[in-house]
Amino acid sequence: MKAVLCKSFGPPDSLVVEDVPSLVPGAGEVVIGVKAAGVNFPDVLIIQNKYQLKPPLPFSPGSEVSGVIKDVGDGVTAFKPGEQVMAITGYGGFAQEVKAEARRVLKLPASMDFKTGAAFGLAYATSDHALRDRGELKAGETLLVLGAAGGVGLAAIEIGKTVGARVIACASSEDKLAVCREHGADATINYAAEDLREQIKVLTAGIGPDVIFDPVGGSFTEPALRSIAWRGRLLVVGFAAGDIPKIPLNLTLLKGCSIVGVYWGDFARREGARFAASMDQLARWHAEGRIKPRVSATFSLERAAEALQLMAERKVSGKLVLIT
Repeated sequence: MKAVLCKSFGPPDSLVVEDVPSLVPGAGEVVIGVKAAGVNFPDVLIIQNKYQLKPPLPFSPGSEVSGVIKDVGDGVTAFKPGEQVMAITGYGGFAQEVKAEARRVLKLPASMDFKTGAAFGLAYATSDHALRDRGELKAGETLLVLGAAGGVGLAAIEIGKTVGARVIACASSEDKLAVCREHGADATINYAAEDLREQIKVLTAGIGPDVIFDPVGGSFTEPALRSIAWRGRLLVVGFAAGDIPKIPLNLTLLKGCSIVGVYWGDFARREGARFAASMDQLARWHAEGRIKPRVSATFSLERAAEALQLMAERKVSGKLVLIT
């Protein structure tokens, strides 16, 4: 089978595509014949050894896939060869086959094709865990989404609207903000051209957002936190800007607010029942047409480095998908 390989840590153009042996499942595992693989910002980080998950070299990046069960290991009774599935794997997905723990695999909902399934799991599961679980977002509250045109950002907009919140989307260009409005954002801020704090003040009548969804970090986190409402919750989702901000803790005292960590990977591993419930709810919302991932482009495995470079340069609205 063909696989995209990271043999030494580096930028996307250091990846290679090679033929490697087919996979054999161990106990409790399945092998999936990959039809499509989602491209996510952590894939950019993991090949540079900048992500919390650190697989041994060589490895294939790619943290979510959809495809068909090819083989099952000892003890696996929930799946059988030929079934269509989606899975969140951590890594290994940029290949024609991937091995996954059976407990991290879900049957592909009838409402989804393979391309949608590969773009759905990680973004929506992360955003749902962040907003409904860690952020306890409620109907009538105001949600501010930083980096709103990315995969998790658009998912956060849609989930926020489904919950009943008012959503303010922040992004770096008018084209990206137009996409955010298409996905339901009530108001938008171009933080490359406008003063973030001033626009938050205007759009919230000086009250501030109840929940801030922050997958960006860098220079945007502190001004957003300074604008948060009383008893607000800042959700630390990631650091796409590259810099991890250092926050003056007196801000939490003055605002009576919380800074809440969102580590979806460990949540799914530690709290399997809650993860399953989240995915069931997301599948129902998709079937009802309330949420739908935006796949802005598809690439072959051989063009995986190109897709990752676009992610690294933050030139993507929604999700990119590799088709095997």
